[in-house]
Order: sequence, then structure tokens, then C-alpha cells
Amino acid sequence: MSDLQRILIVDDSRLVRMALARNLKEHFDVIEEGDGESAWQRLVLDHSIKAVISDLQMPKLDGAGLLQKVRTSKQRRLQEMPFIVVSGEETEEERERVRQLGVSDFVTKGAGSAEILTRLTNLLALYAAREGLEAGRESMVQDPNSGLFSRKYLEHQATQAFSHAARSGVELCIMVLGFDAYEDVCAKMGADLAEKVGARFAKMLAGKIRQEDSLGHFASGQYAIVAPGTSPTLFTTFADRVREAVEVAKVPVHGEPVSLTVSIGVACTPIDAVGSASELLELAGERMGLAMKAGGNRIYSGDGDPAALRRVKIQRALELIAAGREDAVRPHLARLGVELLPLLNLMNRDYGLSLPMADIEHRLNSRVHDNN
Repeated sequence: MSDLQRILIVDDSRLVRMALARNLKEHFDVIEEGDGESAWQRLVLDHSIKAVISDLQMPKLDGAGLLQKVRTSKQRRLQEMPFIVVSGEETEEERERVRQLGVSDFVTKGAGSAEILTRLTNLLALYAAREGLEAGRESMVQDPNSGLFSRKYLEHQATQAFSHAARSGVELCIMVLGFDAYEDVCAKMGADLAEKVGARFAKMLAGKIRQEDSLGHFASGQYAIVAPGTSPTLFTTFADRVREAVEVAKVPVHGEPVSLTVSIGVACTPIDAVGSASELLELAGERMGLAMKAGGNRIYSGDGDPAALRRVKIQRALELIAAGREDAVRPHLARLGVELLPLLNLMNRDYGLSLPMADIEHRLNSRVHDNN
């Protein structure tokens, strides 16, 4: 098989096609078609074609029509394919239309083989360079498994948001969140399955953020969200909703539900006086680490003690119990019991339950006092 790049020559004149092919066949694998419709079918089916040289005046489908089909195709390889028009007696209006359709270059009929070869070679080199840049950008931007931003691109997004926040005087918040005891999760599930669970979690998270926010990888089992123009209070509230959603979720693994928790670090400007986006991102990561060391399943934004547990409301306690997360409720039982005392008293009176309410109240208040 030939190692030469394949190009397609389209012209209703067999003599013209032969002349062009003779000049180019030493440098390219040349194929020919006699009208635009046949050329279009060949382009759709033959993915090895790298460029087109076409006449404008042709039967069935002229060169402008062929170019329009190529540039409006759903296939990116066709949208960006080098397309040279062989120009003859066209009017300036016809040439302008072809320019607007996205022609790559014009070659005048009768041009020498050296000129055609040079223009075609330059266009193919430009296309190859653009393809290389695009491939490099995609590898930098997207994680192949989750489709999320890579850490490198996330840092780029954070830098842009930080610069805008500094110029405009708006707030910028970043959270870094990670699965607690992720090494144990990997040991239990296997690294590949843990990665898939993480990707599923990230997909859920992606559906909850704003269009202007950026979600990406921070480290293994860890993710970050860059949220420009968000107040620290609202952002921390959102972070807690995320933490709560994970806490009650049941992830099926090999038919068995697995419970997971996340710890979250939050950093915001201008409250956190940092000099760069990378410092803000690292600060959020450090705070996530402190939250994990304090026991996990909590948020740390720099206020108070990272070990302090957030108060659990009665409705939340019921959700946790229903999800089988009783251990998450136990540290709050005494305080929740005190809150429920008025309800228990009412039930005791109306239903004649004969509960030792004085003893219950004394025990609960003693526990609350001991916990404090």
C-alpha cells in the first residue's frame, strides 16, 4: 500500500484530471471523480482522503455545492479538510461566494505544477499542525475516563477566574472534595471499579453546577470546582448539600450497596488573602485534607475547628437512618432527643403512654452537657 497522502481531484474534463494527476502523482496518491455528486459520495466513504482539488463548473453538483456539503458536514475531518478550487472564468461574485463557503485556496487554471504542489503541501502541513494542537489540547483538557477537565486545565480556568475577580472586585470560590479513605475504597472495590464510581459521582456533580463553573480532577478520587462570582456563604451551603447527597447515597458494587462519604475544603477570595489562583486551589486542597484528618464527612472553610461536627436536623437524621447511616446520627442523638421532648410529652399525654418523661429529659440533658 502507498504511504503517500491521498487527494481527490474533481473535474468534468478528463483531460484536466489527467494533467493534474500527472503533476501530482509522484508526491500524492491521486484519485479522480468527474462530478461533484460522485466526489461527495467518495469523500463520505473514503476516510483516507486528505484534500480536494475541484473545478467549479461541473454537472450534477458544482464545485461550490460540493464545498458547501463538505463545510457543513457533521464530520470534523470534512469540515476542516483542505479544499482548493481551480479558478477559471468565474465572476468576482462567484469567487466571493466560494470564499464565504470556506475555500482553503484558489489555483488559476493553467498554473504550473510547482505552484499547485507548493500550495497543496502547505495546506496539508497546516492541517496536520492544527490536528496536532487539537489533539494536545483535548488530552490536556479532558480526562479520558470521566470526560472532566484535567488538573492542568482546571488550573488554567482558575487562573482566568482569579484574574477576572481581581479586576472586577467579585468573589471567587473553589472547593476541593475527595472520597474519605479512598485507598480503602480502592482496596475494597478494586482501582478500576473505584474509578468508575468516581466518574459516576462526577457526572452527578456536573449536573448540579452552574454553566460558568468549572469541574475537574484534583487528584485520584478528588475533584475541584471553580466558581466565579459566588458568595462564600452560598458556596459552602452548596458544598454541604453535596456532602449530604453522597452520605445517603447507596452505590451498588457487585450487587451490594457501598456507603461513601466525602470531605470538602473551601477557599474564597477576597476573604482568603492569597496571591494567585494556584494558592487558592492548594488552600482548598489543604482544608479538604484537614477535614479528612478530623474524621471525614465534613466541610472546612477556615472558620472554626475542622473537627467540629455540623449540627444534624431531625429530618436529616431520619434520612441518614433510612440510608443505614446510623453511626452518623449517634453523635447527635442527645441533642435531637432534647429537641423532640415537646413532641414526646404531647404523645405521652394524648396517648397515655406512661413514659418516664422526667427521667428521659434528665438523661438527655445530661448527655448534652457531657458532649459539650
